Amino acid sequence: MTSRPAGAASGPDSPAGPPNPRRAEILGAAAELFARRGYHGASIGDLGRAVGLTGPALYRHFSGKEAVLAEMLLDISERLLAEGVRRAAAPDPGRALDALLRWHIAFALDNPALITVHERELDNVPEPQRHRIRRLQRAYVEEWVAVLCRLSPGLPDDRTRAAVHACFGLLNSTPRSATGLGREAMGDLLHTMARSALESAAHRPGSAS
Repeated sequence: MTSRPAGAASGPDSPAGPPNPRRAEILGAAAELFARRGYHGASIGDLGRAVGLTGPALYRHFSGKEAVLAEMLLDISERLLAEGVRRAAAPDPGRALDALLRWHIAFALDNPALITVHERELDNVPEPQRHRIRRLQRAYVEEWVAVLCRLSPGLPDDRTRAAVHACFGLLNSTPRSATGLGREAMGDLLHTMARSALESAAHRPGSAS
């Protein structure tokens, strides 16, 4: 899913019509390149070579390296929020939490390079897009907060947000540092740990478990 902010200007960085497979290929290659070398360690020429294009040919798709990074991180944030909204809408909060966990765990396992770039390179995105990305991130967190508050009405919002951010730290970082487990086993382990931690956090301090 790749959408543009309302009112965005037309041009190489705001395509109209159906998704462009070539742009998607460039974004995927850029994620791997930026995760491996860092944003400043990869040139537009490096990116072009990774997808079989010259630098000038790549400019037909993006106006520059900043535009590639901005679209990549906007896309991540929009995808996370859209699916988060859908899953958080489950009537039963326990099932909603389970659905959110399954979604985020699958995303983390399947997209380690994207998550690395998202964590390290956001400050290199131009301010207007960076502002939008942060708003999308906050909205995604609030979907989780709302589900936890349904599980435990009256839980302080600041405690709940802290728990959600801690959960994201676990889910986003562990797949990149742990070895020896297959994808399914790692997914099950992350789900068990994260669900237990969030349910524990959803009990107000001093309340019976």
